[in-house]
Amino acid sequence: MTSDQIKDHLKQVKYPGFSRDIVSFGLVRSAGFFDGTVKVALALTSNDPKTPLQLKSEVERVLRGQPGVKDIIVEIAVAPAKAPPGAAPIATGGNLAGNAAAPKKIRHAVAIASGKGGVGKSTFSVNLACALAQVLSLQGRPGRVGLMDCDIYGPSVPLMMGLSGRPQVEGDGAEAMLVPMERHGVKVMSMGFLVDDNTPVVWRGPMIMKTVQQFVQNVLWGELDILLIDLPPGTGDAQLSLVQTIPLDGAVIVTTPQAAATNVARKGGLMFQKVNVPLLGVAENMSYFQDPAGLRHELFGSGGGIVTAEKLGTTLLGQVPLIPEIRVGGDSGTPIVVGFPQSAAANVFREIAETLLTRLQKPAAPRA
Repeated sequence: MTSDQIKDHLKQVKYPGFSRDIVSFGLVRSAGFFDGTVKVALALTSNDPKTPLQLKSEVERVLRGQPGVKDIIVEIAVAPAKAPPGAAPIATGGNLAGNAAAPKKIRHAVAIASGKGGVGKSTFSVNLACALAQVLSLQGRPGRVGLMDCDIYGPSVPLMMGLSGRPQVEGDGAEAMLVPMERHGVKVMSMGFLVDDNTPVVWRGPMIMKTVQQFVQNVLWGELDILLIDLPPGTGDAQLSLVQTIPLDGAVIVTTPQAAATNVARKGGLMFQKVNVPLLGVAENMSYFQDPAGLRHELFGSGGGIVTAEKLGTTLLGQVPLIPEIRVGGDSGTPIVVGFPQSAAANVFREIAETLLTRLQKPAAPRA
């Protein structure tokens, strides 16, 4: 039995209070097999003496009876968990299940949606989050931006933010919370932190809904001025789960100029309007390419963003150019807003960030 085969079996062991397994959480430090003996080493943070005992019992259960296994040794290194302020589940002003009395910690929650894939929505979300972090830092409010990657099937935010590894777990049992990773002044949580690169997520709707709920309620976001939520394409389970789980202050629709994208983006905007989520605006991505001679080429047509905004009764937030540096920044984990802060594209993202913050400060119209 190889180490990978042992870990495959250990994926059946869930961390108490979570639907995630101990392998996805990165708690398995080593796994080996020699002369009939399986040896597994775990490392976890916990103050509950029942947690390591429960995990040891579950590890033994899933490995017992496997071919050739005569003995099982489980070593568990336990570090005491800190007691961070705000360790209770997050409240955002709405009635999350069993949590109506928790303090408000997220000032504004904004969905970034497209309706259609391939328009650069995650790239837009990453750069907008970094731009918001820069703007708020200049206002004396660093570390107040969160980015929640809800693209369960194809999470790309970790790569674009230059993050890898597994999030830490604080607390025990039903009180266990994930600690978001942080880079470029942005706190990040993504499905990409919880699964291996070569492991496809093959889930039906209820599992997606549960994951979205856990990303909201079981992550220690702390005090945030704004949480951006990068949604997958479409108008299905993830979108509906989000609306049911967290009161959204608004949504930003991302599109490219051509009709093939704007027609679907408009439907995405209409979906939010039907569930009483205000539209904060439309962002037109890949709007144009400017060659070295300074000539502007509208490779995907023109006017799609403003037309979409007008049809949805909102405004155009900005037009992001199509330039190689944006792609390079995403592949390297250093978004253009961070790597080339004086570029034209970075300025567009900061202008959108400032506009977004201004609009969120205004009193919202009563929802139906």
